[in-house]
Amino acid sequence: MQNNLSNWEKAINFHGHACPGLAYGVRASEIALEKLASERAKDEELVAIVETDACSVDGIQVITGCTLGKGNLIFKDIGKQAFTFALRKSEKAIRIVMQRVNIEDRKEKIKYILEGPEQEVCKIQWVDAKIPEKARIFNSVRCEKCGEMFMESRGRLEEGRVVCLSCFREYSRGW
Repeated sequence: MQNNLSNWEKAINFHGHACPGLAYGVRASEIALEKLASERAKDEELVAIVETDACSVDGIQVITGCTLGKGNLIFKDIGKQAFTFALRKSEKAIRIVMQRVNIEDRKEKIKYILEGPEQEVCKIQWVDAKIPEKARIFNSVRCEKCGEMFMESRGRLEEGRVVCLSCFREYSRGW
């Protein structure tokens, strides 16, 4: 329990408040690290693929060390409290889908998510995950419209000029 409290307190400090969503991310992360026999990621050895952009993702970042900046946190906009954790070296992967906890009292709900029986809090399955390549570093180029620097791979050619996505005028005939 002490480890859970420590992780929980770190997550609250990062996220700014305690909530059930944050608890889902903390619990999923702890389960994943245990099942994968992994430690918190120092670099990109562990990958987290998250299917939501909700509070739980902050818990995942704190506990697993997977972040957008390191390139080992992958966001898929599916809207599920579902997370896949994979080890690059062994290619072992686990998907954890959080279950709805029907407890009205907020504090009791959080406590149950963090400490309740795994099989009641989430569904766990070993999966074959397509692990994305390690993060690449691209050259920066200057937008010929706004003058801001941007990642070369995101550029578009418009009227013979290289422009960023913010300046690019998408062409559509409304079909």
